[in-house]
Amino acid sequence: MAVVGEALSGKVAWVTGASQGVGAAIAEGLARAGASVILQSRRADALAAVRDRIVAAGGTAEVVAGDVADESAADAVVAVARQRWGRLDVLVNNAGISPALHRSERLNLADWQQVIDTNLSGVFVCARAAGAVMIEQGAGSIVNMSSVHGQVGFPRLAAYSASKGGVEQLTRTLALEWAAAGVRVNAVAPGYLETPMTEGLRGHEQWSRRLRERIPMGRFGRPEEVVGAVLFLASDAAGYVTGSVLHVDGGWTAQ
Repeated sequence: MAVVGEALSGKVAWVTGASQGVGAAIAEGLARAGASVILQSRRADALAAVRDRIVAAGGTAEVVAGDVADESAADAVVAVARQRWGRLDVLVNNAGISPALHRSERLNLADWQQVIDTNLSGVFVCARAAGAVMIEQGAGSIVNMSSVHGQVGFPRLAAYSASKGGVEQLTRTLALEWAAAGVRVNAVAPGYLETPMTEGLRGHEQWSRRLRERIPMGRFGRPEEVVGAVLFLASDAAGYVTGSVLHVDGGWTAQ
């Protein structure tokens, strides 16, 4: 994806779930826009590959492996940001999971909790850690990744939909709490994208057809098509935008 200028030159950005798919695309997009990037996920080897691509393209990146719901991992990221750059300007809360599809009456509590821990509690843990630094600085931007299912329900996605609805409400609450401190908090809500998370659905003839029929644009999105929305919200171009949810969904939520 082409980036006009270096809208984030001199900024330091933290991206969770940065080892593949949308997270990797966002991290590389932020680096192309001039930001130094801290990459986090549980997969250190995959993070290293993303870091190497960023560095090869002339960017700057650091790797911190760890679970987003682990407070010590969030503290480690903040420590790297402070020690190397003395600041933290952007957080993109991208890490998320969606286990196998189950009807709610068959969804066990362990699977429910796993989704909530990663998709919602992880967002809170990282936002709280980043927010403390940004409040101290008097400026910062947090972009939380939601989903069309944060607004529109879908069968067999009870835990996922609940987690993303929670992300959107958390986004609004943090935006209100931190606005006076100069910290903006927004969300991006993608539709169905060509990522490892949707590979099973896209590879299933019936589900793939059913989903594409629900998308007015008639196709799955590409990870790079989310990057522009994140860059906008992370940059000063969105200086008067907070508490908003920007949908990048091919028209799904317009119906």
